[in-house]
Amino acid sequence: MSMLRVALCRHRLLGSSRHFRRQMSMDSKGAVSQLSNSGIFRTQGFIAGKWLDSYDGTTFEVRNPATGDVIAKVPSMGRKETSDAISSAYTTLSSWSKLTANERSKCLRRWYDLIITHKEDLALLITLEQGKPLTEAQGEVSYGASFIEFFAEEAKRVYGDIIPPPIADRRLFVLKQPIGVVAAITPWNFPLAMIARKVGPALACGCTVVVKPSEFTPLTALAAAELALQAGIPPGALNMVMGKASDIGDTLLESTQVRKLTFTGSTAVGKKLMAGSASTVKKVSLELGGNAPCIVFDDANLDVAVKGCLAAKFRNSGQTCVCANRILVQEGIYEKFANAFAKAVQNLQVGNGLAEGITQGPLINEAAVQKVESFVKDATSKGANVILGGRRHSLGMTFYEPTVLSNVKSDMLISREEIFGPVAPLMPFKSEEEVIQMANDTNAGLAAYIFTNSISRSWRVSEALEYGLVGVNEGIISTEVAPFGGCKQSGLGREGSKYGMDDYLELKYVCMGNLES
Repeated sequence: MSMLRVALCRHRLLGSSRHFRRQMSMDSKGAVSQLSNSGIFRTQGFIAGKWLDSYDGTTFEVRNPATGDVIAKVPSMGRKETSDAISSAYTTLSSWSKLTANERSKCLRRWYDLIITHKEDLALLITLEQGKPLTEAQGEVSYGASFIEFFAEEAKRVYGDIIPPPIADRRLFVLKQPIGVVAAITPWNFPLAMIARKVGPALACGCTVVVKPSEFTPLTALAAAELALQAGIPPGALNMVMGKASDIGDTLLESTQVRKLTFTGSTAVGKKLMAGSASTVKKVSLELGGNAPCIVFDDANLDVAVKGCLAAKFRNSGQTCVCANRILVQEGIYEKFANAFAKAVQNLQVGNGLAEGITQGPLINEAAVQKVESFVKDATSKGANVILGGRRHSLGMTFYEPTVLSNVKSDMLISREEIFGPVAPLMPFKSEEEVIQMANDTNAGLAAYIFTNSISRSWRVSEALEYGLVGVNEGIISTEVAPFGGCKQSGLGREGSKYGMDDYLELKYVCMGNLES
């Protein structure tokens, strides 16, 4: 490994100097100017179909994580604004839910069409405030739009049931009705897709929504709201408030008019929201943290495994809940895989996501970098070896070198907790039984990945893994047509697919009696 380490370090230094010489294709100011001309750049909250400042006039800054530039100042909203947003959603609920499914479907379809029309501008905005490479941001826009399109179609397929009655003069049937006002709290790592995955089915079912986007990425959420307004989604059906997280969250939790909470984020925050929902017995959907194992068996196709692990680990610079957190490699292929994987990682281009050819953007903020640094330090202090990277990138800011560690053990922080950064820990294993135990030895249960050419092993291991999502010989498996969600402490409920409608519906049983009297 030492020869490889020297070669890779040399490549890293040469690559860094090239990045310093190559300027980004557009600076923050130029990007904001382009977005302003597009008509989707909004910097106010959105309540009852109106763009509003915070009631006390306070604001907070939204910064580009790649440069530190201030992109915009947006309202710092709190309890009063959130209460008004809830009231607006509750007032609109009656009229929106009474529209035919076909009418709601058409509104959602127009929203989808507008998102696709503004794909390039939305991607630019995502890169600007979140940092991911522009091509990856374009992929997110398409992915997010797919949920709006899918649920526009599913709106017309909310079917009830007729139950054969036990008594002749009775008729029994089941209705599915919208649960009511939905509170959606969304993360910064997919600022458009996570909103679409929650708001799409909620609106399709006839619910109205109050969204609290991340304070790191509110501009994408506001752009989505602008396009929803243009699509004809009525005032009050979709509201956006951002700012004081605790005040907004507490107001949503305390409200008896909010009947459903959907959240994507950390397990710690999810537990607090779940507890806070108990006082009003809200329906809760939680998509929380992960600790995804990526298992490479010795019968795997090496090229497929390297490509799949690379995608599963380094998408969005490792800042996704389904990222491979542990790469478990069978002993017979371990050295060969480690060399091939490290060589693939060295080709990842780090830099400002607005620049051409970049595949790895910055981490979201300084705290994220410090967390990654602490995990790597803990691992190396306990015997892990750095094959590649292992430090902040020479570009500065919140850039971190794509990193590969070997000799990682199960007692290290990096194998117990979610990294949320571009660090790939390699762990050897001997047998199928051992790796299943290793993979399941966590409170998390969101995503897992398997690489093998054995069909029987694929079935056995997939069924044995305690995870809500399993990819077999694939590193990126999310799609609007399949259910997304975890088990254990990775959450409750499912998003996407026909099953994603269920969390926004209530079942009502109706018994009609004495029909023959």
